[in-house]
Amino acid sequence: MAKEQNHSDFSEMSRRGFLKGIGAGGAATGLLSEASMHDAQAAQKGIKGPGEIPITLNINGKTHRVRVEPRVTLLDLMRNRLDITGAKKVCDKATCGACTVLLDGDPVYACSVLAVEAEGRAVTTVEGLGSSKNLTKVQESFVERDAQQCGFCTPGFVMASTAFVRDNPNATVDEVREGLGGNLCRCGTYAGMMLAVSDAAKNKGGSNG
Repeated sequence: MAKEQNHSDFSEMSRRGFLKGIGAGGAATGLLSEASMHDAQAAQKGIKGPGEIPITLNINGKTHRVRVEPRVTLLDLMRNRLDITGAKKVCDKATCGACTVLLDGDPVYACSVLAVEAEGRAVTTVEGLGSSKNLTKVQESFVERDAQQCGFCTPGFVMASTAFVRDNPNATVDEVREGLGGNLCRCGTYAGMMLAVSDAAKNKGGSNG
C-alpha cells in the first residue's frame, strides 16, 4: 500500500512547484525578450531571417519568385516547393553527388548550397539540359554505353559529367575516373559511365562545342 501523505506534504509540493513554475516562466520571458532584441539588432544590420524572406532564382532559364527561410537548401527548395526533382536527395551530407547541379556553370552539391546563396546566379539542373528528342553529347553517350541501372544517381552524374567534358575535352578514362570522384553509384555502374564520359569528351574535343 502506498504511504499516505499528510496535507502539509502536498502544500509543500504545491508551493515548490509554484515557485519552480515562476522561475521557468521568468527565464522563458527573458529568453524571448533577448531573442526579440537580437532580431531587431539583426534587422538594423541588414541581416535577413530567420523567418521567410523573398528571393528570386533563375533555374533552367526560368525565373522563380519565392519566400523561403534562409536556412533552406537549394535542393529542398527545388524539390519541395518548385517540383524540380531531377536532383536527388540521398546522403544530404555533400558526399554522394546525387544532387549535383550547375551554379553559374560550376558543379555543386545542391544539398550544401543555401537557396539564398543561389539568388542572382544561374542554376541548371538535369531538366535544363537536352530533351528526350534532343539529347546532349553526354546524355547520348550515357544511353549508348548503358551507363545506368536504377538511374537514381544518373542525373547527378550527368550534371557533373557535363561540366567535366566542357573543361576536359579528349579526357582519358583514367582522367574521367579522377574527375568524377565526387559522385557515387550504389549500383556500381562505373565501367559504363567512365566509357560514356570518355566518349563524350572525345566528341567534345573534335567539335566546336
